[in-house]
Amino acid sequence: MTFQRARTEEQREIRRRAILDMASAMLDEMPVSAVTLNELSRRVGLAKPNVLRYFESREAVLLELLDRYLREWLTELAGELAAGVDEKLPMAGRAAAVAEILSRSLSGRTVLCDLFGAQGGVLEHNVSVEVVARYKRGSLERLTTMTALIRKYLPELGEDATLFSLQTMVLAGALSAYSTPPPSLLAAYRAEPDLARFHLELNDSLKLALTATLLGVLPR
Repeated sequence: MTFQRARTEEQREIRRRAILDMASAMLDEMPVSAVTLNELSRRVGLAKPNVLRYFESREAVLLELLDRYLREWLTELAGELAAGVDEKLPMAGRAAAVAEILSRSLSGRTVLCDLFGAQGGVLEHNVSVEVVARYKRGSLERLTTMTALIRKYLPELGEDATLFSLQTMVLAGALSAYSTPPPSLLAAYRAEPDLARFHLELNDSLKLALTATLLGVLPR
């Protein structure tokens, strides 16, 4: 991919989208930790300093992608919850259905979970106050959207719906690291099967964690 110099705001926006789309394609091939600014620059056909005109760092690119993926997921989640939760069920039945849908939905989005896992320890570093504040403002809007979705099917949660929504994303990120071990660890698991108890299947482990969380906060 090659570009002429961007001279208008429309051309600059096209350039930004091309960089984001290429980073997204790279995440389909490799984990977040393997995405480098040098490789992104090479693939998008721009010198590294030119990429930095549009995004101040690798982390800034990935934060914007995280927000994109999160918005897309929440849009799909609304339909998944509507189709899978019977609002006439008793509270326990609705809670089980919500935990099942959330775990299944997130475990099918490994890139989003990988980005969740990298967010606090990696992606929110090496970015300016302006970039991280803009990202957090967007995150607050997404959290509000998810809270409203959860409250629709579990109004009994009340104010705890916000904390549960946030914990769901944090758990998905933390557990995803244990569900996609590196090749060396997979080899160790094969050599010593007892060690494989540390290899967690994301859907099942997330479902258990979310169910336990709901049982702990919902009124008896």
